[in-house]
Amino acid sequence: MLRLGIDLGGSKIEIAAFDDAGGEMLRRRVPTPRGDYRATVETVAALVEGVETRLHDRGTVGIGMPGAESRVTGLIKNANSTCLIGQPLRRDLETLLRREVRLANDANCFALSEAVDGAAAGAEVVFGVIIGTGCGGGVVVRGHVLAGANAIAGEWGHNPLPWPADHERPGPACYCGQRGCLETWLSGPGLARDFQAAGGGDLSARAIAAGAERGDAACLAALERYEDRLARGLAQVINVLDPNVIVLGGGLSNIARLYANVPRLWGRHVFSDHVATRLAPPRHGDSGGVRGAAWLWNE
Repeated sequence: MLRLGIDLGGSKIEIAAFDDAGGEMLRRRVPTPRGDYRATVETVAALVEGVETRLHDRGTVGIGMPGAESRVTGLIKNANSTCLIGQPLRRDLETLLRREVRLANDANCFALSEAVDGAAAGAEVVFGVIIGTGCGGGVVVRGHVLAGANAIAGEWGHNPLPWPADHERPGPACYCGQRGCLETWLSGPGLARDFQAAGGGDLSARAIAAGAERGDAACLAALERYEDRLARGLAQVINVLDPNVIVLGGGLSNIARLYANVPRLWGRHVFSDHVATRLAPPRHGDSGGVRGAAWLWNE
């Protein structure tokens, strides 16, 4: 039987089909219908049906999504794709697809993929970070996703930036209703906002990273501020979870300088005389979430 993994993101929906040995058979990616829940559900169902028709087989379906499914109501909560909030996503997909569907936070899926056979293969405790449109995290312990009693394990993006300077208080407003969340500083839009607030103009995170590579002073300064904040955020994770490996995912994980600079900075905030935790780029790129979603059927 096929294993189908789906990454339901804010800007794109990606599906991949795998065989039982983990070999990839087919991959497709389409834009996410912005702000339209019904169209999003129908797009996911159409992707599944299209892949199964192409491969002449039926598969298990695992989906990584922003946010989490409430254990009380079964409705989606905490999603930065806000059209999903309060919706019975699992029920609606199971109705359309006429089978069981497994859901997990997209960062959990990413972390699972990298822990099984990726950059953190063999590590006992793995923290997977998504720094892209949003800012999420997932925890894998001995090869299994840690969801938590409230289905929010790893949600570091909605904790405040630790050890803030005076000019960082109270911080930007977040969609969750708080101010100064890590997501408002460390997501792609957060980097762009900080760059603009410092007088740098209206550039995307990708353009800022490219400008830094060319030696642009304003872009370099923005990335240095970003690295310091990322180091503080991850130091807090190390102090609580003490993972063997932290793997970065999402669009900002492609900034190569992070892997040297952030570990150099986080030591001043980690409560230890030595930091053995390793910071790693993803082995499976920004599509690791679909692989982790497919592996939900190992759980």
